[in-house]
Amino acid sequence: MQNTSSTDLHAAIAQHLPMLRRYGRALSGSQSRGDLFTVATLEAILADASVFDRKLAPKVALFKTFRSVWVEVDGATTETESALEGATRKRLDQIAPEARQAFLLGALEDFPVDDIATIMGVDVSEAQALYDAGFATIRDNTSARVMVIEDEPIIALDIKSIVTELGHECTGIADTRETAVKLAKEAPPDLILSDIQLADGSSGIDAVRDILAEISVPVIFITAYPERFLTGERPEPAFLITKPFKRRNVQAAVSQALFFNDATLIADLPES
Repeated sequence: MQNTSSTDLHAAIAQHLPMLRRYGRALSGSQSRGDLFTVATLEAILADASVFDRKLAPKVALFKTFRSVWVEVDGATTETESALEGATRKRLDQIAPEARQAFLLGALEDFPVDDIATIMGVDVSEAQALYDAGFATIRDNTSARVMVIEDEPIIALDIKSIVTELGHECTGIADTRETAVKLAKEAPPDLILSDIQLADGSSGIDAVRDILAEISVPVIFITAYPERFLTGERPEPAFLITKPFKRRNVQAAVSQALFFNDATLIADLPES
């Protein structure tokens, strides 16, 4: 990496930008502020390429650079911040900033603890302690009824197991748009976990759109192609779980969405 050209550097960074935007949104509580952090990171690299540590794996280096500009940008506000986004920021303040970062780096972005330590500039034991503290704060402040929309039985049961292990109730599993809408009417959930493509060729996005016409709940989408929904060119879902997922990815998204369920996580839905 030491002799990487600017073109190669751009290529190395570009593939990780959708995930950096996802992390920025989750860390800050809004898409606008999340994108502000991402832009600040890219501007820092453009101004001084040495801030991007080329001895590290590109994704680790990118997130480490993000971390380096976080303190400066975190005090800023965006002109588009709404009252709801302000409410989200107040709830974020309940989690110590360092713990929040460690938790999201591990549970949402799937960094191992040694990479979290590198990104945050702490030792491995401290990184693990921060991760555990962030998870505990969110877990201890949430309890809900969760609905699963998923057409693969094994995946659906795995998600249900994760949800119940976190102390939540699973209201049921639906595998088509029609059954999802029916289930939501029979047992209104506090949170929806939805696949994008369903068994009969229908869309999980359309199913969620129908449900949200009747009730307001946060939604987490599950997809093998998160980059398609994190382009910045159209409405984006607040939370995406990438397939194949790990249990802690689901744990993180569920805990976060419920922690902020009275704020901004009922985002504009993407096109199906």
